[in-house]
Amino acid sequence: MSSAPSSNDDVFDEFLSDRGHETEIVRWERSYNKLQCPECGALHPQDAVTCDVCDWRPT
Repeated sequence: MSSAPSSNDDVFDEFLSDRGHETEIVRWERSYNKLQCPECGALHPQDAVTCDVCDWRPT
């Protein structure tokens, strides 16, 4: 008997990954002492919450 995923998010992630989609959480990238937006590449201070250029927010 296989184990069941623990939440609806897990079921959805498993469905997507079975079909070749990436399901990992996207976060800020680091560039020296700055945060870098993964969407547009803009640099921000360490305390940034949202990208000032494209309005991207980490999930």
